[in-house]
Order: sequence, then structure tokens, then C-alpha cells
Amino acid sequence: ALSEIGLRAVPCFSTVIEEWTMLIRDWMTTDVITATPETSMLKVSKMMKEYDIRRVPVVDAQNKVVGIVSDRDVKDASPSKATTLDMHELYYLLSEIKVRDIMTPDPVTVEVRDTVERVALLMEERAIGGLPVVDDEGSLVGIITDHDIFKVLVQITGVRHGGVQVALAVEDLPGVMRPIFDLLREYDASLISMLSSDSKRGGNWREVFLRIRPMERAEENRLVEALRERFDLLYWVREKVHEA
Repeated sequence: ALSEIGLRAVPCFSTVIEEWTMLIRDWMTTDVITATPETSMLKVSKMMKEYDIRRVPVVDAQNKVVGIVSDRDVKDASPSKATTLDMHELYYLLSEIKVRDIMTPDPVTVEVRDTVERVALLMEERAIGGLPVVDDEGSLVGIITDHDIFKVLVQITGVRHGGVQVALAVEDLPGVMRPIFDLLREYDASLISMLSSDSKRGGNWREVFLRIRPMERAEENRLVEALRERFDLLYWVREKVHEA
């Protein structure tokens, strides 16, 4: 039982969500394994191995986040393999080291209604692989990790549906996408997803990535050729990348 190793699971944060959103409440892990400042490092290490996790939020008696401990923290605090301690001495030492001694205090947290984009930016800027999620009262309700962000990317791109992805360079002007959509309609193409990003060209350019539902192969080829003729096609992808 979790209580036997000084760890516990946070009750699920429940909310009514009818559709997927880009809020982290929809992607975070809600059954979070936690530790207290008094939990031993040995117990935390065992838990990380048992549940295959890399970080554990540390909470106080009111379920407020007071720290976070990672597998690197545990590794850095563990005695070297070259130690002269015998097994009993080593075990005693590890059981005496507490989470409070190795955790990062007052860690960065995010709120349930923060957007996935903001959280991803925060994690990238601070080189953090996971963040505790708190509610309006500051109580722990979940954790969001880089793996969760990857799941968002897979979901919003619709890559599991297959099809063809095309990348276009467009000027950042009003109505610039209308002729592209008109062409897709002309070829009876169904759009799965559309993403855009800043262009490497700089200036007033953007790159647009369209994923189109699978079509008859010959029709897909005709569509790609029409896009190449009428627009600035960077590449298209079916099974491998085709540079324009």
C-alpha cells in the first residue's frame, strides 16, 4: 500500500469537459504520487522505480506544494558506488536522508486553466520536465510532464489518421488562406488539422502545415501538384519527406 512507504495518491481533480481543450486540466495526470518532507529518500527511490516516474511533488499536511524531488536529486544524494560502507550502514544512511534534504523547495507550479502552449513554453525556457498543477486554492491536483505535451502534439495534429501533410510558406496578410482552402474544396479534400509557425525566412512570412485526410493516391498527387503550381510549397509528406 502507498501508505506503507510514506507516499500517497492525490484524489482525482474532477471537472466536466465535453471536448478536448488546450487547457492542461485535460492532459495532466491526476492520480499523483506524492511525498512529504519527512519521507525518506530510500522510500522515494523505491517508489520512482515501482511506478516508473522521474519526479515526485512534495506536499504538506494541507496538500500544498512545498517542493519537488526528481530522480536526479536522488542520484546526486546517493553514496558513490565506491563507498566503503557495508550494506547495513548504507541502508541506514539512505533511510536517514529525508526528502526535505534533497528536494527543490517552492517549485514552479501551474494552474488547471493554464494553456498547454504556455506550460510548454515555461518548461522549455526553464528546462523543466514536469510541473505540479494546483487549483485556485493552491492545492495539488495533478502533474503535467513533457510526455503529456507530446500526447497533445499527436492529438492536435491528427497524425494517427494518416493522410498527407503539406507545408506552405505564406505572407502574413489578411485572407491569405482563402485561396488555399478554395483549392482544397476544388479537390474535395478534407482537412484534419492546420498549424502555423514563424518562418525561417523572417520578415512577414509564416509557415503553414496542413494535414489532409487520406484520399485516392492519384487524386492526392494531383492535389499536391496543384498546390506546388499555385503556392509556395515547402514540402509534402506521405511516407517520406518530399521537398518542393
